[in-house]
Amino acid sequence: MPLLTPIDQPILTDNYEVGPFFDEMFESDGQPRSHYRVLYEHLSTLNRQAFEERRRAADISFLYQGITFTVYGQQEGIERIFPFDLIPRVIPRAEWDMLSRGLTQRVVALNHFIHDVYHDQHIVRDRRIPAELIFGARHFRREMVGVDVPRGIYVHITGTDLIRNERGDYYVLEDNMRSPSGVSYMLENRQAMKRTFAPLFERYGVMPIEHYPQELLNTLRSVAPDRGVEPTVALLTPGVYNSAYFEHSFLARQMGIEIVEGRDLVVHDGKVYTRTTAGLRQVDVIYRRIDDDYLDPLAFRNDSLLGVPGLFSAYIMGNVTLANAIGTGVADDKAIYAFVPEMIRYYLSEAPILHNVPTYLAINDADRRYILDHLHQLVVKSVNESGGYGMLVGPHATREEREMFRQRILQAPRNFIAQPTVSLSRHPTYIDNELRGCHIDLRPYILYGEQVTIVPGGLTRVALRRGSLVVNSSQGGGSKDTWVLYD
Repeated sequence: MPLLTPIDQPILTDNYEVGPFFDEMFESDGQPRSHYRVLYEHLSTLNRQAFEERRRAADISFLYQGITFTVYGQQEGIERIFPFDLIPRVIPRAEWDMLSRGLTQRVVALNHFIHDVYHDQHIVRDRRIPAELIFGARHFRREMVGVDVPRGIYVHITGTDLIRNERGDYYVLEDNMRSPSGVSYMLENRQAMKRTFAPLFERYGVMPIEHYPQELLNTLRSVAPDRGVEPTVALLTPGVYNSAYFEHSFLARQMGIEIVEGRDLVVHDGKVYTRTTAGLRQVDVIYRRIDDDYLDPLAFRNDSLLGVPGLFSAYIMGNVTLANAIGTGVADDKAIYAFVPEMIRYYLSEAPILHNVPTYLAINDADRRYILDHLHQLVVKSVNESGGYGMLVGPHATREEREMFRQRILQAPRNFIAQPTVSLSRHPTYIDNELRGCHIDLRPYILYGEQVTIVPGGLTRVALRRGSLVVNSSQGGGSKDTWVLYD
């Protein structure tokens, strides 16, 4: 019998290592989990050449559509095709239902918290969260104290990062509540998979996600000021040089709304207007992808060229809705994250469905001593950074890197937290002509308007570098489609 050439070899081989981490597709004995069996059988029919042809077709499609992301610090250029792996993550319906309940519970409690912080501050008075953590948060906005927002909803779009440990238990790693990104890649991944593996969708019964843009638009319209006409919604972007500009333009196009920059908007008599060829048109809701600091040079940073002079005044007068609301960053501060389970118990009188990763606060004397004594074992994070920046992965760091973080922690303990190194679950991923187990997380997107809406799935992010735990796109990570099954 002739030997198979490399391109004729099947992509599923005995060389794939199951363990020592929780593997999403395979049981510890190497057998596929029940909800992966159909996918496993299909992949078993593909050799490397057939799979490579499908992968190249997906890459070409991403290239032609301009689906890119900025990877800072890379010498080959700042714009790259968004890395995408063709082997999807599969989630059973019962598992997804539990996640949905937990995410809904979490986002409702967080909205209660933000409202409380900017109004009566009961949770501070009752000493359930230290006052210095809240009022010392970089994104706490004193300008928002006493300001009522439409429907009392502060966070309309949330991206919550979920991980699984070595036992397969889900944990919340962080809540992204300012301007969570990545949903466009979730949608484009699905379209690529439908083109590449169309028969699998019919066999599997994968729940749809294509309605997300319409659900987002419905959410934005539902929180508009009531002025007796259909609300006008616009997406405010920093511009084409922003790393997530593809997503901004994609979502605006999918929702059928205008994408605008600060120079396209003007405030007159406390109302916001967009300039059009037919004259000024009033804007009711702004889905903003600009940080608080840059929204209005009259209210915040006076050197901002991205914002709209007078926007904050129009906002507090109730003439325009901003999604997400100004000041929501207080809730995704990584030090505040540690208290979300307490928020759920305090505001909802419920036990948390989804748990946090154990977290040490450097501002706490006992925690700080523990962090400094165990830097080689912990992941240390800056409370205000995102995208994988400002982070020390202790077990993989050099002695010099650990010493640098030690000094930073001692100089500004409020700015740091630490967590144990969680053995993130792994998923088979096709890299360099072989199937390799790569660490993953999951970012579902939660919409909060008249009700909480979560499309079934999310962005599964993949750490493409061998052994890496960092899945962020800005750090060279990639993504997968996420299939939630009907049954």
